[in-house]
Amino acid sequence: MDSRRLEINTLVGMAASIALCLAKFLAGWLGHSSALIADGVESLADTVGSVVVWRGLRLASKPPDETHPYGYGKAEALAALGVGALLLGAAAFIVIESFNKLLSPHPPPEPWTLAIIAAVIVVKETLFRVTIDGARKTDSDAARADAWHHRADSITSAAAFIGVSIAVAGPRWFAAPRLVFADEVAAMVASGVIVITGFSLGLPALRELLDAASPELANTVRATAGSVPGVRLVEKVETRKSGRGYLVDMHLHVDPAMSVHDAHALAGLVKATIRREHANVGRVLIHVEPCEQTEK
Repeated sequence: MDSRRLEINTLVGMAASIALCLAKFLAGWLGHSSALIADGVESLADTVGSVVVWRGLRLASKPPDETHPYGYGKAEALAALGVGALLLGAAAFIVIESFNKLLSPHPPPEPWTLAIIAAVIVVKETLFRVTIDGARKTDSDAARADAWHHRADSITSAAAFIGVSIAVAGPRWFAAPRLVFADEVAAMVASGVIVITGFSLGLPALRELLDAASPELANTVRATAGSVPGVRLVEKVETRKSGRGYLVDMHLHVDPAMSVHDAHALAGLVKATIRREHANVGRVLIHVEPCEQTEK
């Protein structure tokens, strides 16, 4: 799956989020549901997040140039970090609004709002599955963030469904007027899930932006390079993620008597072998050194 497919997934999610956002706000206002209005806020964050991800994917797909010789891959991490921040902001807004509603009496939501919420859950869960499949195939942090944004929305909608159900049926069936506040409680519980999702998306993106190492990839790349005939020692293997690929730097020790021409050819062979064996490695920078007699 290429960048174009990821962009299409994002644009479809964006259009769906806009439509659902409007539907939630309208239904929440007409149906007197705080949870549904709060859910609309989360969908609004979804929409903005999809725009951020879409722009990040387009920028990250640009090839390296003179001003950015390592490419634009980190634009995806920036987009993922932005989506995580949007989720945290949406969660904070939901908590504040729900708490304010808890302090003031209000009528229960209309029963028909449950049908709206059920439809939202189905749409958002479908968008999550389609988008996360593309993210897994391309190892795209931005697409993964967009997918979990949809999942967070389906979770808040599920919580809203439970809360609205209790708020609608509770006062009538159990003669407990205070159960009407289940609407707001559900929204606050869902906001906690959104916070967890926001951190789970933002932290990996932050690690990428700070050029965190990938020890597991470094070890496998070291083994691959060491298996190439003519390589005596592999050291200082450093890896860092950039978008959907990794950049690798390493030092190769070769026979001191090897000519510059042969050493250069060997380094090229090592690069080709690494990129063939590790599809997620995009660029390999190799420094060749003479292997001293004391080295094993």
